Amino acid sequence: MLSILIVAGIAVSVAIGYKTKFNTGLFAIVFAYLIGCFGLGMSTKDVINGWPVSTMFVIFSVSLFYNFAMVNGTLEKTAGYLLYACRRFPGLLPFALYLAAALIAALGAGFFTVLAFMAPIALLICEEAKMDKLVGAVAVNCGALSGANFMTSGSGIIFRGLMNDSGLTEVSFGYTGVIFVSSVIFSLLLIAGFRYIPKSNRNIGAGVSFKKPEPFTAKQRINLNLMIAMIVVVLIFPVLHIILPEVEIITFVNGKIDVGLVAIIFSVIALFLDLAPQKQVIDKVPWNTIIMICGVGMLINVAIKAGTIDILANWAGASLPAWLVPIAFSIVGAVMSFFSSTLGVVCPALFPLVPALSETVGINPMILYTCIVVGAQSSAISPFSSGGSLILGSCSNEEERNIMFPRLLFLAVPASVLSATAFNVVVSGILGMM
Repeated sequence: MLSILIVAGIAVSVAIGYKTKFNTGLFAIVFAYLIGCFGLGMSTKDVINGWPVSTMFVIFSVSLFYNFAMVNGTLEKTAGYLLYACRRFPGLLPFALYLAAALIAALGAGFFTVLAFMAPIALLICEEAKMDKLVGAVAVNCGALSGANFMTSGSGIIFRGLMNDSGLTEVSFGYTGVIFVSSVIFSLLLIAGFRYIPKSNRNIGAGVSFKKPEPFTAKQRINLNLMIAMIVVVLIFPVLHIILPEVEIITFVNGKIDVGLVAIIFSVIALFLDLAPQKQVIDKVPWNTIIMICGVGMLINVAIKAGTIDILANWAGASLPAWLVPIAFSIVGAVMSFFSSTLGVVCPALFPLVPALSETVGINPMILYTCIVVGAQSSAISPFSSGGSLILGSCSNEEERNIMFPRLLFLAVPASVLSATAFNVVVSGILGMM
């Protein structure tokens, strides 16, 4: 009975959050308190301890550092240079948009930040290049999503944190790398489909002109170098540990590297270098996302205490054939993400199921994690979800918005979800043989 209440609590939190536009995490905290204290007999301290402090700290610290580049224009100018580099190959414009969004997101800006400033740029470029705006929307949405999945960027860090919370610390970096590579391949295939299958999109780029961005300022050059330096520091030791696992000094340093703490060090350096005003940098920390992810995390912690996670894992393991489980998770993730956030709702709800379910059905957890993320992100372009709503908000007028809405809903979403399902069938087969 309690497990049913918890599942209903998650569903109702998402539904109320969608209907009211209030933060889903707040409703999840209410259900965690009511079900945990009055249903399970947990103490209030135990319920509050379900707030994932480490996850919150990492999101806060990493976004804080990359907000310097957002505030002083480093990210936007980097995107401009990437697009300018495509001036001789206008037919590859969708892939240039994807590359610009993906690289900026991989540098740490995160999905929401990248899409917020890339979507308006993309739609304007599409108009100038006489390219279908839906193609541009899909390109920047996929770029922001897959780039953010990089191991040291926003989504990748959250994936690793959720895996670490499930006891998979030793393999979380590698698993997140597989998710990143899979999402990049899927994105490129999806963009190619939108770019080349419709006849109207085969001759894009005629008449497009690219303006060369202004040179980087001194502060922007320093900020760009700092971002590259942070990525090197965070990545070099995990990679060396994979290559040289028996070298003690590398193992020791790798065990002491934490992306959140490293980001704080670089943030302090950025403050002393006066790269951006402190107030503006702190104001841009994604508090809404933090509350959403951590609030749902509290309710998931109550679900773990109640045994709900094990019950759902055992049900899926007993009711579905092993080969169908990854595809089922892909479709469930896509349905959930149609109305909600992949990071704030889908992954915190589904990732904790993976370890127990993988043991029950004998599937590598890496396959399930990958299928969840690719499936969930395939419907993120829905106008009711985060990606689609940002794209609609970037339309220049109400007429353009009214045209884009049904195209996102009835063309982009079905094509993306069906493509992701087929892709995950292939990926689960390939990864299953490894």
